Amino acid sequence: MFSLSHLSAGFIAVLVGYTSSAAIIFQAAAAAGASQAETGSWMWALGIGMGLTCIGFSLRYREPVLTAWSTPGAALLVTALAGVPMSEAIGVFLFSSALILLCGLTGWFDKIMRLVPAGLAAAMLGGVLLKFGLDLFASAQTQPLLVAAMLATYLALRRRLPRYVIPLSLLAGLLVAGGDGLLRFDGFEWQLARPVLMTPEFSLTSLLGVGIPLFMVTMASQNVPGIAVLRAHGYHTPASPLVGWTGFTGLLLAPFGGFAFNLAAISAAVCMGKEVDPDPKQRYKAAVWAGVFYLLMGLFGATVVGLFAALPGELVMAIAGLALLGTIGTSLTVALANEQERDAALLTFMITASGLALFGIGSAFWGLVIGGGVHWLNRRRQ
Repeated sequence: MFSLSHLSAGFIAVLVGYTSSAAIIFQAAAAAGASQAETGSWMWALGIGMGLTCIGFSLRYREPVLTAWSTPGAALLVTALAGVPMSEAIGVFLFSSALILLCGLTGWFDKIMRLVPAGLAAAMLGGVLLKFGLDLFASAQTQPLLVAAMLATYLALRRRLPRYVIPLSLLAGLLVAGGDGLLRFDGFEWQLARPVLMTPEFSLTSLLGVGIPLFMVTMASQNVPGIAVLRAHGYHTPASPLVGWTGFTGLLLAPFGGFAFNLAAISAAVCMGKEVDPDPKQRYKAAVWAGVFYLLMGLFGATVVGLFAALPGELVMAIAGLALLGTIGTSLTVALANEQERDAALLTFMITASGLALFGIGSAFWGLVIGGGVHWLNRRRQ
């Protein structure tokens, strides 16, 4: 059954994903010497891959499973691909995707995730999302009227119309932005993206120096938080098949520029809150809508990125923060509920929120490792 709350949650999830990191994808493609056509092919492959996996996973498991490109992986590629020919870059993408597929087929990933306590998973999720909640108020420094209108709409309607409060808050923001002349559609034009098949070459130097770090960053900084988001919301989708299929998708689309596919965390959380649907069993429909929007993104490539670029950054930050407020609160409640796990959960939350990055691996992974170590020591003492 059609629901505006499902559609809007799917749209906001894609909006958050594209506006937060699409620019990094363009930088990574440029580092590999991609032409304009090849860059468009990257965006086509990423959109098609994410769209098909979102729709497929969500319909198969009837749970809100979202996929995404690897944002930390893209950031890694911006520097790692400098001087690397495009053909070798494609070989790196294939190699990394093959390793991800292997993790899914062997079941290693499921075994690892069973060891993660629910409180620590929720703490990590809260730490990942905290920045978006803070950005909601940071954006008020430059556009106070815009943010105030959106926040007032949210507070006034969140109990009366919980399923529609996010789209109505977005509408309020668009009206204020339009009235203040903040919407910029000057360079906007419709143009279909065309896939470009790029032949891979395999260099041992590139595979070891770029391929393995890309695999590690994608698994540690994307797939681990992605599963943690599902677990924190009470969904128990088997992890290994999801990881395996994202690896397989990467193998198919890497020759067109699909450098890495993985489970989404931040954008996925947008589709899992009570505002999406009071019934957790119906929230998968929001993820299906996200898949539809991803497919549209892929078909129109950089054109849709231009559409998002027309929106003021403060509006994007504000709607993302509002959409995630409920999830942040729930995460902290779950994380701190068990007194015996509280120290470990608090450390996990703080390390994740700090943005600490060591050896190219993001803070979500280190928060979970250190928090998990403290949890294990506490259990040993008990």
